[in-house]
This record gives sequence, C-alpha cells and structure tokens, in this order.
Amino acid sequence: MVHLPIDALPDAPDTAWVFPGQGAQHVGMGADLAARSPEASAVFEAADTALGFPLSRLCFDGPEEELVRTVNTQPALVAHGLAALAAALASGAVTGRPAFVAGHSLGEYAALIVAGAVSFEDGMRLVRERGRLMQEACDAEPGTMAAVLGLEPDVLRAICEAHGASLCNVNAPGNITIGGRTSAVEAAGEAAQQAGATRVVPLAVSGAFHTPLMQSAADGMREVLAGVPFADPTIPVVSNVTAAPLTRGSGLAAELADQVTSPVLWADSVRTILDAGVTTVVEFGPGRVLTGLIRRIDRSATTRNIGTADDVTEPQPSTSTEATS
Repeated sequence: MVHLPIDALPDAPDTAWVFPGQGAQHVGMGADLAARSPEASAVFEAADTALGFPLSRLCFDGPEEELVRTVNTQPALVAHGLAALAAALASGAVTGRPAFVAGHSLGEYAALIVAGAVSFEDGMRLVRERGRLMQEACDAEPGTMAAVLGLEPDVLRAICEAHGASLCNVNAPGNITIGGRTSAVEAAGEAAQQAGATRVVPLAVSGAFHTPLMQSAADGMREVLAGVPFADPTIPVVSNVTAAPLTRGSGLAAELADQVTSPVLWADSVRTILDAGVTTVVEFGPGRVLTGLIRRIDRSATTRNIGTADDVTEPQPSTSTEATS
C-alpha cells in the first residue's frame, strides 16, 4: 500500500500541486527516481502489483511503442507523478500541504489519489481501464486533434460547431486543441486560420480525446466507476469539467465519466487556483508541460516541476520569467 504523508504537513495556503496528462511520457521516466528514492521505488512497485504487470519496466526501459499505447501511457504517468511526489515528500523538497490539487485529463486521477478521494490501487486500475476504453473508442470512431493558436475560446467554439468538430483542451490564452473526425478537424482548422489563428498544428494522437467520439469510453467508465468507493477529498480537487473545486466524494464518479467527453478547462482551472490566493504551483511529472501553460496563463505565478531525482534536491521554487516554447 502506498502512503503519502500529506496530512501531517503544515498547511501551505499559497501552494497547489498539479499532475500532467498524456503527451508528457518518455522512455526512461522515473528510472532515476526509483534508483535514488526508496519511496519512489515503492510507488512503482505498488503500481506493478495493482495492475498485475511490470508497468515500472515499461516506464524505465520501454519499448516506446508500448509505452505510448493509451492503455499504458495513462497509468504510467499517474505512477510517475506520484513517485515524484513521494520522493519530494521524503527528501523535504516539499514541506507544506497544498490548498488545491489538480490534474490535466488523466492527471486528475493522480490528484484524486493525493487528496485521499480514491485509493492508490483503485485509482491505478481505473486509469488503466480508462486508457483501454479510450483506445477502443479511438479504434471504433477514428478521429484526430489539432492545436489552434491565437484564437479566443468562444470564436473557436463557434467554428468547431459549424464544421462538426469540438474543443478538447482549453489550455491557456490562445492555446486550444480541437478534435473530431479528420475531415471536421481539417475544415475547422482552415476556418480558424481564416479567422486569424496564428497557427494550426495537427497532433500525432490516436483519436479525438475529450470529444463526443469518446462516448463509448465514457459509458464504459460510468459502469466501472459505479463499483468504486470514493471519499470526500481532504484537499479540494479542481475539476477538469467545470474548473470548480470538488469537495464531495458523491460527485466524483460522474465527474470522471463526464471528463472523458468534455473539454479540459485547464486555463479556467488554473485561474480558479490563482484567484483563491495560490502563488506557487508545483508540477509532479515528466517534462514541464503544465509549468509552461501556467506561465502563459499568469506569468506572475511561481512554478516548479519535480520529475527527476535531481529536481527533488533543487531549492524551493522562485518566480520565473523564462519563456516557454
């Protein structure tokens, strides 16, 4: 059993923790954490046990073609984020209990585990089932996604509605992904450029996540979630679906099922966190995807990423004005 000693920490009302979604993964992630932190190693071992296969080996050694399969990527990222947190807690790299936790798409499962709303074992099994169902939906309802830069959400939403596409992720000002059937996404992308988008970038994804094409996955998750016990979160979890804090266990099954077909309101989620008085946001996971998005949302926010063993030993975060790519 994984134990994260979060409740023993003093409150840090100016701090939030966040966990990334699909796309941040890479072969080798977590290997240094497991080698240098017994606490991180224990998280990976517990994930292997919960899932009944060596997920840790896939994270550390690949092969990449297996790691990038949605059914594997999703639990791999949750395990890595929690391993990074476990190492940071053990080393003293984080010393306060956050005011909020949040995760981008599948990262919401890591946030719910941290908040005590679902057990580590149930959370890991749920996120792998989510990945399996989403891959099945991708195979049954082929689609794609594209990043659209430089347009406001309302403008792009109207364009998508006119061409049969959908908003998938509202990540930051001027940074939105759209999805749907390939022809719809291409048509919406062309219309977006005509409306003033600075760039439209096709994404190398296996399907149209967070769109109605994922309805079969949402239905499957609703059935699976009905048998899982949820507790009231001990830390508010900011919802992907509404960008509002979740504080009751009774609504979490519906949240996680709706999340599969609803756009991820990440920019609004970050604003919810910052408007509540948070000034420091720590991202636990490989890469710096969310750190970069948070800087685009509000450059005054202090950000830090903890994803490697070296990150665990770095000093406490300070406000950064570094540009993001």
